[in-house]
Amino acid sequence: MSWSHEIESPVAASRLFKAGYLDWHNLGPKVLPEILVSAALLSGDGGVGSIRQLNFAPANPYVYVKEKLDFLDHEKFEATQSLAEGGYLGKKLEAVSINFKFQPTADGGCVVRIVATAKVLPGVEVGEETFVKARAGLTARFKAAETYLLANPTAYV
Repeated sequence: MSWSHEIESPVAASRLFKAGYLDWHNLGPKVLPEILVSAALLSGDGGVGSIRQLNFAPANPYVYVKEKLDFLDHEKFEATQSLAEGGYLGKKLEAVSINFKFQPTADGGCVVRIVATAKVLPGVEVGEETFVKARAGLTARFKAAETYLLANPTAYV
């Protein structure tokens, strides 16, 4: 199964890609502490093969996720990650892959295009509410990064 989501932003693709994706393990806990309690790069240098862990607040449906970076294109502002551990992995889902594309717009902003693909465990029903929550979480993430970048115009340039 798969789903997609788009988020429009007045922030340049290069800046939102850096802040909202590449450096999210550092910025996220600062700008969205009610959702993301802490995060860390566990292995690698932030490039392909790197693994980072995101630790969520108690109100979230799961405690943490470990993300593995599978593809990265700095010039096209695109990345693909897979879920390595945590979240719904092993409980509802067998595998998850998410592609992020930050596409520049004519007005100097960007559109974040997200495509997620998941393999559901046999015999498990995954309701639409799971994907609604995932979309809402991603929107909150990129809007928090956007707010930070608009307030700090020299950050992540």
